[in-house]
Amino acid sequence: MNGTDNSTAALWLRRFHPAPDSPVRLVCFPHAGGSASFFHPVSVRFSPDVDVIALQYPGRQDRRREPCVEDIGTLADLITDELLALDARPTVFFGHSMGAVLAFETAWRLERKGVHAPLSVIASGRRGPSTTRTEAVHRLGDDGILAELRLLDGTQAQLLGDDEILRMALPALRGDYRAIETYGCPPDRQVRCPLTVLTGDADPRTTLAEAQAWQRHTTGAFRLKVFPGGHFFLTGQQAAVNDEIARELDRG
Repeated sequence: MNGTDNSTAALWLRRFHPAPDSPVRLVCFPHAGGSASFFHPVSVRFSPDVDVIALQYPGRQDRRREPCVEDIGTLADLITDELLALDARPTVFFGHSMGAVLAFETAWRLERKGVHAPLSVIASGRRGPSTTRTEAVHRLGDDGILAELRLLDGTQAQLLGDDEILRMALPALRGDYRAIETYGCPPDRQVRCPLTVLTGDADPRTTLAEAQAWQRHTTGAFRLKVFPGGHFFLTGQQAAVNDEIARELDRG
């Protein structure tokens, strides 16, 4: 996909509250199985002062007929192409879980190109990119994937009980889990921009030490903020998370 093609921009880049004259931009990267609409409350909070863009990956919602991209590097390349086509303005990346890794990989690519690199990256709900765990949720049956969702508490109970919605959501979940579980990051890969890491103190998928491991992946400033809650701590701490985003946007 060519990032200069307006038709692809409309697929990938969602603006719930367009703010063409805003001085700064926030790009939001969803979690595995997640969609752009997850960040609608963030858009409500920051528009019209911020150009809030939420990414829509293939394989979900209105893109559900497209195949999922099951490789983090390929997905980051495609996102990079889309962001390169935007006008230049100070930008912050905010990614949750799988989205945190994608935000990091996209920032690294943009820095290497020397164009449109973000002011900072906020990595939420994910261990440092070069840390490793043996995980294979993508190889489980549907019941196994649903058990993982219940453990992470990232899906409303009514969705888990709706067979029609689940049939639509499971392919994207499985594809995203395959992408993130097969991802490997070189231990010396670093961005130059500051990294702010947000984590829940009861996240079963990220320990405090694993969250701290992000520090080795930046030559810039590093800050770690611990919130009460599990993997999706941000849904119960939206105002406090927004404060962290606002702090990074102020760099612009």
